[in-house]
Amino acid sequence: MTGSAKVAIVTGAGTGVGKAICAGLLGAGYSVAMAGRRQEVLEAANQEIGGEGASTLLVPTDITDPSSVSALFAATTQAFGRLDLLVNNAGMGSPAIPLEDIPLEQWRTVVDTNLTGAFLCTQEAFRIMKAQDPRGGRIINNGSVSAYAPRPLSAPYTATKHAVLGLTKSTSLDGRAYDIACGQIDIGNAATDMTARMTEGVLQPNGTLAPEPRIDPKHVADAVLYMASLPLDANVLTMTVMATKMPFVGRG
Repeated sequence: MTGSAKVAIVTGAGTGVGKAICAGLLGAGYSVAMAGRRQEVLEAANQEIGGEGASTLLVPTDITDPSSVSALFAATTQAFGRLDLLVNNAGMGSPAIPLEDIPLEQWRTVVDTNLTGAFLCTQEAFRIMKAQDPRGGRIINNGSVSAYAPRPLSAPYTATKHAVLGLTKSTSLDGRAYDIACGQIDIGNAATDMTARMTEGVLQPNGTLAPEPRIDPKHVADAVLYMASLPLDANVLTMTVMATKMPFVGRG
Protein backbone atom coordinates (compact mmCIF):
# COMPACT_ATOMS: atom_id res chain seq x y z
CA MET A 1 0.00 0.00 0.00
CA THR A 2 1.37 3.38 -0.97
CA GLY A 3 1.14 6.23 1.53
CA SER A 4 -2.36 6.79 2.89
CA ALA A 5 -4.24 5.63 -0.21
CA LYS A 6 -7.66 4.18 0.48
CA VAL A 7 -8.28 0.63 -0.64
CA ALA A 8 -11.24 -0.64 -2.67
CA ILE A 9 -12.46 -3.96 -4.03
CA VAL A 10 -14.65 -3.82 -7.14
CA THR A 11 -16.34 -6.96 -8.42
CA GLY A 12 -17.26 -7.29 -12.08
CA ALA A 13 -14.31 -4.99 -12.68
CA GLY A 14 -13.30 -6.10 -16.15
CA THR A 15 -16.10 -4.58 -18.19
CA GLY A 16 -18.82 -1.94 -18.33
CA VAL A 17 -19.78 -0.11 -15.17
CA GLY A 18 -17.22 -1.97 -13.06
CA LYS A 19 -14.36 -0.89 -15.29
CA ALA A 20 -15.59 2.72 -15.21
CA ILE A 21 -15.79 2.63 -11.40
CA CYS A 22 -12.24 1.28 -11.18
CA ALA A 23 -11.02 4.08 -13.44
CA GLY A 24 -12.74 6.67 -11.27
CA LEU A 25 -11.35 5.23 -8.05
CA LEU A 26 -7.82 5.10 -9.43
CA GLY A 27 -8.17 8.72 -10.51
CA ALA A 28 -9.22 9.59 -6.96
CA GLY A 29 -6.10 7.96 -5.53
CA TYR A 30 -7.47 4.60 -4.42
CA SER A 31 -5.61 1.33 -4.53
CA VAL A 32 -8.04 -1.03 -6.28
CA ALA A 33 -8.42 -4.79 -6.24
CA MET A 34 -10.12 -5.62 -9.53
CA ALA A 35 -12.14 -8.83 -9.32
CA GLY A 36 -13.69 -10.65 -12.25
CA ARG A 37 -14.08 -14.11 -13.69
CA ARG A 38 -11.39 -13.94 -16.38
CA GLN A 39 -7.75 -12.93 -15.94
CA GLU A 40 -7.37 -11.78 -19.55
CA VAL A 41 -10.37 -9.45 -19.31
CA LEU A 42 -9.03 -7.94 -16.08
CA GLU A 43 -5.63 -7.42 -17.68
CA ALA A 44 -7.15 -5.68 -20.71
CA ALA A 45 -9.28 -3.45 -18.49
CA ASN A 46 -6.35 -2.59 -16.25
CA GLN A 47 -4.27 -1.59 -19.25
CA GLU A 48 -7.11 0.49 -20.66
CA ILE A 49 -7.71 2.48 -17.48
CA GLY A 50 -4.04 3.01 -16.75
CA GLY A 51 -3.68 0.87 -13.65
CA GLU A 52 -0.21 0.17 -12.30
CA GLY A 53 1.24 -2.60 -10.18
CA ALA A 54 1.38 -0.39 -7.10
CA SER A 55 -2.24 0.72 -7.39
CA THR A 56 -4.13 -2.26 -8.81
CA LEU A 57 -4.39 -5.91 -7.94
CA LEU A 58 -6.02 -8.27 -10.44
CA VAL A 59 -7.81 -11.19 -8.78
CA PRO A 60 -9.75 -13.70 -10.90
CA THR A 61 -12.78 -14.46 -8.75
CA ASP A 62 -15.98 -16.49 -8.84
CA ILE A 63 -18.21 -14.58 -6.45
CA THR A 64 -20.59 -17.54 -6.18
CA ASP A 65 -17.80 -19.64 -4.62
CA PRO A 66 -17.13 -18.87 -0.92
CA SER A 67 -13.51 -20.03 -1.12
CA SER A 68 -12.86 -17.82 -4.15
CA VAL A 69 -14.40 -14.84 -2.37
CA SER A 70 -12.30 -15.48 0.74
CA ALA A 71 -9.18 -15.63 -1.42
CA LEU A 72 -10.05 -12.26 -3.00
CA PHE A 73 -10.31 -10.50 0.32
CA ALA A 74 -7.22 -12.20 1.74
CA ALA A 75 -5.17 -11.18 -1.31
CA THR A 76 -6.41 -7.59 -1.01
CA THR A 77 -5.50 -7.18 2.65
CA GLN A 78 -2.16 -8.88 2.06
CA ALA A 79 -1.34 -6.48 -0.77
CA PHE A 80 -2.77 -3.25 0.62
CA GLY A 81 -3.15 -3.74 4.37
CA ARG A 82 -6.82 -2.84 4.83
CA LEU A 83 -10.18 -2.35 3.08
CA ASP A 84 -12.06 0.95 2.92
CA LEU A 85 -14.58 0.31 0.15
CA LEU A 86 -16.35 -2.67 -1.37
CA VAL A 87 -18.33 -2.14 -4.57
CA ASN A 88 -20.61 -5.12 -5.16
CA ASN A 89 -20.96 -4.53 -8.88
CA ALA A 90 -20.90 -7.99 -10.47
CA GLY A 91 -24.22 -9.16 -11.83
CA MET A 92 -26.02 -10.83 -14.69
CA GLY A 93 -29.38 -10.96 -16.40
CA SER A 94 -31.30 -13.82 -17.94
CA PRO A 95 -32.98 -14.46 -21.31
CA ALA A 96 -36.30 -12.67 -21.85
CA ILE A 97 -38.58 -15.70 -21.84
CA PRO A 98 -41.97 -16.32 -20.23
CA LEU A 99 -41.79 -16.74 -16.47
CA GLU A 100 -43.23 -20.28 -16.58
CA ASP A 101 -40.51 -21.36 -19.03
CA ILE A 102 -37.49 -20.16 -17.00
CA PRO A 103 -35.33 -23.20 -16.18
CA LEU A 104 -34.66 -23.64 -12.47
CA GLU A 105 -30.93 -23.73 -13.17
CA GLN A 106 -31.14 -20.31 -14.86
CA TRP A 107 -33.00 -18.92 -11.84
CA ARG A 108 -30.39 -20.31 -9.45
CA THR A 109 -27.51 -18.95 -11.51
CA VAL A 110 -28.90 -15.42 -11.42
CA VAL A 111 -29.68 -15.63 -7.70
CA ASP A 112 -26.23 -17.02 -6.92
CA THR A 113 -24.51 -14.24 -8.86
CA ASN A 114 -26.61 -11.17 -8.11
CA LEU A 115 -27.63 -11.89 -4.53
CA THR A 116 -25.55 -14.62 -2.92
CA GLY A 117 -22.35 -13.27 -4.44
CA ALA A 118 -23.00 -9.83 -2.99
CA PHE A 119 -23.83 -11.41 0.37
CA LEU A 120 -20.61 -13.45 0.47
CA CYS A 121 -18.52 -10.39 -0.37
CA THR A 122 -20.35 -8.34 2.24
CA GLN A 123 -19.62 -10.96 4.90
CA GLU A 124 -15.90 -10.87 4.13
CA ALA A 125 -15.88 -7.07 4.10
CA PHE A 126 -17.59 -6.97 7.50
CA ARG A 127 -14.98 -9.26 9.02
CA ILE A 128 -12.16 -7.04 7.82
CA MET A 129 -13.79 -3.67 8.47
CA LYS A 130 -14.81 -4.56 12.03
CA ALA A 131 -11.30 -5.66 12.95
CA GLN A 132 -9.06 -3.11 11.23
CA ASP A 133 -7.68 0.12 12.66
CA PRO A 134 -9.07 2.66 11.93
CA ARG A 135 -12.27 0.65 12.09
CA GLY A 136 -15.08 0.69 9.52
CA GLY A 137 -15.55 1.21 5.83
CA ARG A 138 -18.19 1.54 3.12
CA ILE A 139 -20.07 -0.93 0.94
CA ILE A 140 -21.85 0.17 -2.24
CA ASN A 141 -24.17 -2.27 -3.97
CA ASN A 142 -25.07 -2.07 -7.65
CA GLY A 143 -28.84 -2.33 -7.64
CA SER A 144 -30.93 -1.28 -10.62
CA VAL A 145 -34.09 0.60 -11.39
CA SER A 146 -35.38 -2.99 -11.50
CA ALA A 147 -35.14 -2.89 -7.71
CA TYR A 148 -38.30 -0.76 -7.90
CA ALA A 149 -40.04 -1.61 -11.19
CA PRO A 150 -39.67 -4.72 -13.36
CA ARG A 151 -39.29 -5.10 -17.07
CA PRO A 152 -41.41 -7.72 -18.83
CA LEU A 153 -39.96 -11.25 -18.78
CA SER A 154 -37.28 -10.46 -16.19
CA ALA A 155 -38.33 -12.35 -13.04
CA PRO A 156 -34.87 -13.66 -12.00
CA TYR A 157 -33.10 -10.33 -12.46
CA THR A 158 -35.89 -8.25 -10.96
CA ALA A 159 -36.32 -10.53 -7.94
CA THR A 160 -32.61 -10.43 -7.16
CA LYS A 161 -32.40 -6.66 -7.51
CA HIS A 162 -35.34 -6.24 -5.14
CA ALA A 163 -33.47 -8.55 -2.78
CA VAL A 164 -30.26 -6.55 -3.12
CA LEU A 165 -32.17 -3.53 -1.84
CA GLY A 166 -33.11 -5.55 1.24
CA LEU A 167 -29.48 -6.60 1.64
CA THR A 168 -28.40 -2.96 1.37
CA LYS A 169 -30.77 -1.89 4.12
CA SER A 170 -29.85 -4.79 6.40
CA THR A 171 -26.16 -4.15 5.82
CA SER A 172 -26.61 -0.47 6.59
CA LEU A 173 -28.42 -1.30 9.81
CA ASP A 174 -26.11 -4.07 10.99
CA GLY A 175 -23.01 -2.05 10.12
CA ARG A 176 -23.91 0.94 12.28
CA ALA A 177 -22.22 -0.40 15.40
CA TYR A 178 -18.95 -0.88 13.53
CA ASP A 179 -18.77 2.33 11.45
CA ILE A 180 -19.67 0.43 8.28
CA ALA A 181 -21.86 2.44 5.93
CA CYS A 182 -23.78 0.82 3.09
CA GLY A 183 -25.61 2.36 0.15
CA GLN A 184 -26.92 1.38 -3.26
CA ILE A 185 -26.58 2.84 -6.74
CA ASP A 186 -29.58 2.14 -8.98
CA ILE A 187 -28.68 2.50 -12.63
CA GLY A 188 -30.99 3.15 -15.55
CA ASN A 189 -29.43 2.08 -18.87
CA ALA A 190 -25.70 2.64 -18.65
CA ALA A 191 -24.15 2.27 -22.09
CA THR A 192 -22.46 -1.12 -21.77
CA ASP A 193 -22.49 -4.37 -23.74
CA MET A 194 -25.26 -5.60 -21.44
CA THR A 195 -27.61 -2.84 -22.66
CA ALA A 196 -26.56 -2.67 -26.31
CA ARG A 197 -29.85 -4.19 -27.48
CA MET A 198 -31.76 -1.23 -26.04
CA THR A 199 -30.64 1.00 -28.89
CA GLU A 200 -32.50 -1.25 -31.34
CA GLY A 201 -35.64 -1.72 -29.28
CA VAL A 202 -36.59 -3.44 -26.05
CA LEU A 203 -39.93 -4.92 -24.98
CA GLN A 204 -42.21 -2.48 -23.16
CA PRO A 205 -45.05 -3.35 -20.74
CA ASN A 206 -47.66 -2.58 -23.41
CA GLY A 207 -46.16 -5.20 -25.71
CA THR A 208 -44.42 -2.82 -28.11
CA LEU A 209 -40.72 -2.60 -28.86
CA ALA A 210 -39.04 0.77 -28.33
CA PRO A 211 -35.45 1.99 -28.29
CA GLU A 212 -34.31 3.43 -24.96
CA PRO A 213 -31.63 6.04 -24.28
CA ARG A 214 -28.47 5.16 -22.38
CA ILE A 215 -25.88 7.12 -20.41
CA ASP A 216 -22.09 7.07 -20.26
CA PRO A 217 -20.94 4.70 -17.46
CA LYS A 218 -18.65 7.52 -16.28
CA HIS A 219 -21.72 9.22 -14.81
CA VAL A 220 -22.32 6.13 -12.69
CA ALA A 221 -18.67 6.09 -11.62
CA ASP A 222 -18.89 9.76 -10.64
CA ALA A 223 -21.92 8.99 -8.47
CA VAL A 224 -20.11 6.11 -6.79
CA LEU A 225 -17.14 8.38 -6.14
CA TYR A 226 -19.41 10.91 -4.46
CA MET A 227 -20.92 8.23 -2.24
CA ALA A 228 -17.45 6.94 -1.38
CA SER A 229 -16.13 10.42 -0.61
CA LEU A 230 -18.48 10.93 2.34
CA PRO A 231 -17.24 10.51 5.90
CA LEU A 232 -18.49 7.34 7.55
CA ASP A 233 -21.01 9.27 9.65
CA ALA A 234 -22.86 10.21 6.43
CA ASN A 235 -24.42 7.86 3.90
CA VAL A 236 -26.32 7.83 0.62
CA LEU A 237 -28.69 4.92 1.18
CA THR A 238 -29.97 4.84 -2.41
CA MET A 239 -29.22 6.90 -5.49
CA THR A 240 -30.78 6.52 -8.93
CA VAL A 241 -28.66 7.54 -11.91
CA MET A 242 -30.57 7.17 -15.15
CA ALA A 243 -31.03 8.36 -18.70
CA THR A 244 -33.37 11.32 -18.39
CA LYS A 245 -35.72 10.14 -21.13
CA MET A 246 -35.88 6.41 -20.38
CA PRO A 247 -39.41 5.12 -19.74
CA PHE A 248 -38.95 4.48 -16.02
CA VAL A 249 -40.75 7.41 -14.44
CA GLY A 250 -44.38 7.35 -15.53
CA ARG A 251 -46.81 4.92 -17.12
CA GLY A 252 -46.11 2.79 -20.14
